[in-house]
Amino acid sequence: MVAASPPDIAAKLAILKAEADREWQQRQRKPNTPPPAAVPTPTRPRRRVAAAVLTAAALVVLPFVVLVRGAVYLYSARHWPTGLALLAAGALTLGVVTAYGAWLSRRLTGRARLSLVAKWIALPLVLGYCGHALLFLAREHAKGDGVRAEYRAAHPLLRLALSTLMLGDHDLVLTDLSRVPADYPAMGLPVYDRTLHYRQADGWTHAVDLRTAGRGGVTNGLVQVYFWAMGFRTLRHVGTADHLHVELPILTP
Repeated sequence: MVAASPPDIAAKLAILKAEADREWQQRQRKPNTPPPAAVPTPTRPRRRVAAAVLTAAALVVLPFVVLVRGAVYLYSARHWPTGLALLAAGALTLGVVTAYGAWLSRRLTGRARLSLVAKWIALPLVLGYCGHALLFLAREHAKGDGVRAEYRAAHPLLRLALSTLMLGDHDLVLTDLSRVPADYPAMGLPVYDRTLHYRQADGWTHAVDLRTAGRGGVTNGLVQVYFWAMGFRTLRHVGTADHLHVELPILTP
């Protein structure tokens, strides 16, 4: 076997070096490809469902909050007359319901139809609901016919709040609305002259007692929180029986 001569070795080394330089230059000319973006972790389906449910619930509840809390605020904090407070809160609620209807109309037909929705959908809904709330008390929500007969003597804002709560609490029972001084001895209690169960100067009673017996502590607590959030005063106490007392404060000059 004949050994390669030094010139041959040098030539081969030169060829290898040239090929290495050419390959290095080709790599240098290739664009720097950024690393692939990280795939975002998909939101868990349960969280999406929970968020959708909470959003829908908030949208459903909002008109009732505007109506009840708005009227109580205008009456109690701004000292507006009862009728004017109801009218203003109803107008605000009408705006909310109209906005909902216009959004749904746009989604379904491509047109908002504000005037049509306000006149033929939102206005009848708001007027019908307020009329029903102020005039009607179902038999299952009253302790007896005497309580039903006294319902329209309660302050309109109190009736509005009660009727709204009944939409979600089908077991709510009113046990007492209107009283006269002679009712206290009949119940074995001393006469209390400052109770808001009496008819006040505006012609309405401002208090109602609600049954708590046979209802869970969580349910009774949520009812109390509801009335507190709507601007009413509440007191859980025992007179002739355990009950929740709810009252609308009297306006002071």
